[in-house]
Amino acid sequence: MLNKEDCLKIIAKHRTDEVVITTMGCVAVWGEISEHPLDFASVGSAMGHAADFALGIALARPDKKVLVLNGDGSMLMSLGTLATATGLTRPPHNYYLFVCENSEYEVTGNQSIPGGMNFSFTAVAHGSGFEKIHRIEEPSVLDSAVPRILAEEGPTFINLKIASSNSQPPHRSSANSVGYLRETLSQSARKLAKALKS
Repeated sequence: MLNKEDCLKIIAKHRTDEVVITTMGCVAVWGEISEHPLDFASVGSAMGHAADFALGIALARPDKKVLVLNGDGSMLMSLGTLATATGLTRPPHNYYLFVCENSEYEVTGNQSIPGGMNFSFTAVAHGSGFEKIHRIEEPSVLDSAVPRILAEEGPTFINLKIASSNSQPPHRSSANSVGYLRETLSQSARKLAKALKS
């Protein structure tokens, strides 16, 4: 099984100039690994919308690959995004949706998600129309798979089975040790927009 921190380090190792949108349990870990102008923490607004926010960026900038580092709880809150992404006349070829699944609402006390271990994200992704679906449970498999996944055309759904862990709810503050959480949501959005224009 994957450890979340090691999992995100592997993704970061293979990341070049892709946009990376994080949310909830992935936010602080990614912020400690990466300081890139195309990193964006989807916190400080409605929970569960990282996948659709990233979808909008992927559609607006088809020349840029967009990675979403989503949690299973957040994904459950926006399952409609899966059908939206695949149901478009031209589904985004640059959209890569990673769902870190530990079957828990990690940042609110590790409560079980609805359906718990019986819920199949890959089945839902397939039923929503995703043709490229990966389920990965081991670090060595992830390390060899990420370059191949990012080389293929999306939309792609990647289900990462990770171990249970404890995370504090991410918050924005000028005193935060994580760089992209020192800015307000509007400052972060303007910074990302500027980086995407350059």
